[in-house]
Amino acid sequence: MIKILRYTEYLYLAVAFFSLYRIYTDWNVDRQSTYLFMFFAVVSLAMFVFRRNYRKKFEQRKKDNEK
Repeated sequence: MIKILRYTEYLYLAVAFFSLYRIYTDWNVDRQSTYLFMFFAVVSLAMFVFRRNYRKKFEQRKKDNEK
């Protein structure tokens, strides 16, 4: 279970980097679509931080229960 949570964190990070790349490449070409990618980048980074924090709390709780 923990391994799956760790992989989903990095999936959100990959989406954020892809969105940032698209913002950088398309800024002067199609500004309307870059706003959508800005939204995806912000949400993906927020989900990365949220998932990482949640996983660390889950691991700490599991470690405390084993003692």
